[in-house]
Amino acid sequence: MEDTGKCSGCSRTLILTVCFTAIGGTFQYGYNISIINSPTSHIQRFINDTYTERWGTGLDTLQVTLVWTLIVAAFSLGGLIGALVAGPMSVRLGRKHSLLINNSFLFLGAIIVLTSRVLRSFEMIAVARFLVGINAGVSMNVQPMYFGESSPKNLRGAVALSSAVFTAFGIFAGQVVGLTELLGTEYLWPYLLASNALPGMIQLVTLPWFPESPRYLLINRGDREACTMALGRLRGGVVPIWEMEEMLEEERQQKALSRTGSTAAAKTMWALLMDHDVRPQLRIAMFASSAMMLCGNDSIYFYASSIFKEAGIPSEKIQYVCIGTGASEFTASIISNLLIERLGRRRLLAGGYALMACWAVVFTIALSLKSQGVPGMPYLSLVCVFAYILSFGMGPAGVTGILPAEIFDQAARPAAYMIAGSLMWINLLVVGIAFPFLVKGLGDFCFLPFCAVCITASLLLGAYLPETKGKTLAQITAEFDRKNRRNKQPDDHYELGKVCALDTNPDPKHEDEGDDHYELGKVCALDTNPDPKHEDEGGLENHQG
Repeated sequence: MEDTGKCSGCSRTLILTVCFTAIGGTFQYGYNISIINSPTSHIQRFINDTYTERWGTGLDTLQVTLVWTLIVAAFSLGGLIGALVAGPMSVRLGRKHSLLINNSFLFLGAIIVLTSRVLRSFEMIAVARFLVGINAGVSMNVQPMYFGESSPKNLRGAVALSSAVFTAFGIFAGQVVGLTELLGTEYLWPYLLASNALPGMIQLVTLPWFPESPRYLLINRGDREACTMALGRLRGGVVPIWEMEEMLEEERQQKALSRTGSTAAAKTMWALLMDHDVRPQLRIAMFASSAMMLCGNDSIYFYASSIFKEAGIPSEKIQYVCIGTGASEFTASIISNLLIERLGRRRLLAGGYALMACWAVVFTIALSLKSQGVPGMPYLSLVCVFAYILSFGMGPAGVTGILPAEIFDQAARPAAYMIAGSLMWINLLVVGIAFPFLVKGLGDFCFLPFCAVCITASLLLGAYLPETKGKTLAQITAEFDRKNRRNKQPDDHYELGKVCALDTNPDPKHEDEGDDHYELGKVCALDTNPDPKHEDEGGLENHQG
């Protein structure tokens, strides 16, 4: 091993791992959200035709809309199930193998949707969308976890933000494939919905050649040799000493907390919810994931077509303009990826929501004045659509998924993603159901609730989220303690890698008191000539006496 503190840690293996993981991961989430919009009218016609063939009478418009809503909602329900099973999958199977097995839901869904027209069953479309939702729910949780554990500290944000880049790329690709010149026709719509199998196949063929998460191999599996090999491959053939020591210290911490001396056991959702020491972190993760769905970005996609039509864009050209919304979020996510290690997470997150709140106000004013016949307002509304999406892509879209990977330790991370992911899918379902009623009840002021969410998110995240850029878990935890004014005695806790024995007869109860934190790479001893070998000998057990 070599000390490569000056090395960026980026390698061709790391780049390819990111690409082949994401193309079958969060790319699928964006792609499957996007491709369902283009064939809406064709599928609704199919629903009515098959119902008429069975029962001899057709459905009215309201009934067709209700069935269509259930098909759309099946994706969110599947995503919720996927978020809940993602934690146990990632612990039992590993991050990489969970993503590979996750493709089975995708392939099964593709087969079902391809046979739905032959068997004349619109119910099969709902089942297929449910399975695709499970795939998206798992990938949205496991992929950021995999990226956060495989990337070096100085590139952690940029690598993790690649999840948002590929999500936006998936939205854009789905809009392109759904054009009427490609698969967005009445005859080809089953192939459009089943086209998600192709990215899944690419991942299934390529990802097995790349390494598992080094932290998972060491801390969850206890396989130091496999961890070293994986870390070396991800860092271009060189294993950084400081990074390996950091993982070893976290492994010792987890073993100490497990009281068994074996590999650390992952926390359950209930155990994490009951853990008072991580309540501030959990509140931030839960609030951030909820705000990302309640901010109205997905709703503005649905609102876009009518705005473009009122701006004077011909109906047959609207599908091409809608591609511009996906391209805007894709561009914004790339820019955010380039800026995140310079500006930091908190600034992008709070600033993105602040900009969205401003554009929501302008959008509301434009809609109100447009209703009064003020000229030029449809064009201002069009600008607001693109600006709102750009602001979302610059911050909340990417940074939100990084947070659980950075503010929770290895044992708590899967459960944290399960909780945050579940809230994300629940709120996505709530917004999807509630938005039509908001439009009907509030009219031109339907975006004011989203504006309130954005203002609240900007203020609270700006005030209570510490900056995590380039910091270790111990430093981030200390920042949370400071921001939440937790008054603790110095003797009541451990910092990662720093164990202080202040008397010759230490009280064994100290293991059960405090936060059990460690500060990376430091060993605190009472003698004036500490032996540097202590870092490598005996670990935590040698210092507690």
